[in-house]
Amino acid sequence: MSILTDDRKKELKTNYHLLKKRIAEAEKSAGRLPNSVRIVAVSKNFPASDVELLNEIGHTLFGENRVQELVAKAEEVARLGLAIDWHMIGTLQTNKVKDVIGRVSLIESADRIRVLNTIERHAKALSLTQEVLIQVNVSGEATKSGFTLKDAEDVVLQADRWPHVRIRGLMTMAPYEENPEKTRPIFAALRELLDTLKKKTGREDLNELSMGMTNDYIEAIKEGSTIVRVGSAIFGTRTYT
Repeated sequence: MSILTDDRKKELKTNYHLLKKRIAEAEKSAGRLPNSVRIVAVSKNFPASDVELLNEIGHTLFGENRVQELVAKAEEVARLGLAIDWHMIGTLQTNKVKDVIGRVSLIESADRIRVLNTIERHAKALSLTQEVLIQVNVSGEATKSGFTLKDAEDVVLQADRWPHVRIRGLMTMAPYEENPEKTRPIFAALRELLDTLKKKTGREDLNELSMGMTNDYIEAIKEGSTIVRVGSAIFGTRTYT
């Protein structure tokens, strides 16, 4: 292994263990069970070699925002024989749905009816059930996609419309705040919606809340997040091209 690779692995290991430590502290502070929060390592714009190095440390769950990058990276790490669990976390165009069905364990960004209909069609064709999260635009920002709180509730209550889609919970992105404590009402609103839906549906498997990123994952954990989507806190600053 090259010195460069060794140095990068050391960097990733340091970042990863610091993140794990902070998550454990947040879980304890919130009175939650240890390891109740899963980390989706967002590898967007980072090479498959970083996925390999983080996997050597013991991490298996990764997320991508773009279908093309997800497919290419997943194929590359598969050739290395790595057992990686992928989540699709970015906006999903209907013409790209076929490329992720069966390739990812969870689509976190089911943000409109057309996407759910398309997932249903392709999952049925492959005789499988695709797990998804319903993306909710809690803040109402025009720059963010997703259902309103009311529409998200209606979708979950009508889940039988999509027999090959298994809705596991909800996802949201809070506005960026210099003081991340200001994001807590957004996360609290999503948790309250999930609590309402669990009572109305009686579904024990409706239990995932994907909320919180590098800037605000601590606040999200305090409000009940079960999945945090973290990129730069693990991989460092991205270079966009």
